[in-house]
Amino acid sequence: MASWSEFAADEPRLADAISSLMQQYGPGLGYLATVRADGGPRVHPVSPVITEEGLFCFVIDSPKRRDLERDGRYALHSFPPENSDDEAYVAGRARRVTNAARVARLAMASRAAPQVDWRLFEFTVDVAMVTRHGVGGTAPVATGSGRSPAVQVWFDPAGASAPGVGRQAAGTPRGRRGRRHGGAGPTGGAGTDEGSLRYAAR
Repeated sequence: MASWSEFAADEPRLADAISSLMQQYGPGLGYLATVRADGGPRVHPVSPVITEEGLFCFVIDSPKRRDLERDGRYALHSFPPENSDDEAYVAGRARRVTNAARVARLAMASRAAPQVDWRLFEFTVDVAMVTRHGVGGTAPVATGSGRSPAVQVWFDPAGASAPGVGRQAAGTPRGRRGRRHGGAGPTGGAGTDEGSLRYAAR
């Protein structure tokens, strides 16, 4: 599993694009999907923290925290921008940060309220994706208009694949850890994988 820092070093432009969408309103904002005890999905808004050290989230005592402590699988999706339908998506595994000095440093930098019962989690990156919906962000996904979203996807082949993410297609260019780029829409074209993008996009 790659850390956010490893992913960003391998694919800096994609990392910057995801950071921009996650932090478009100032503080980080995103929808966090976790796995309930019965195997079903749970979604909550969260404030992810992206630094040079990694991708983190301070999580208060809540069902989503208990989900992460029991089953670290997660998916994180950006809030919708005001003037476009562009999307950022990251999935992997969350693990609690227990190093006291690191927790204190990130809490100070993020101004995490000391009186609140939160725990700090670091999110590793198995897959990262940005979807651009054209000029103005409103290009339709459906065929017929001749336009389709531009999709950029990065996979970490060394990590455990996120649920529903397909394996590297034969002949697809691979970076230092593994990457794919696509601009042909959500269900095909160079550098895309129908199963993985269907899962990643929704």
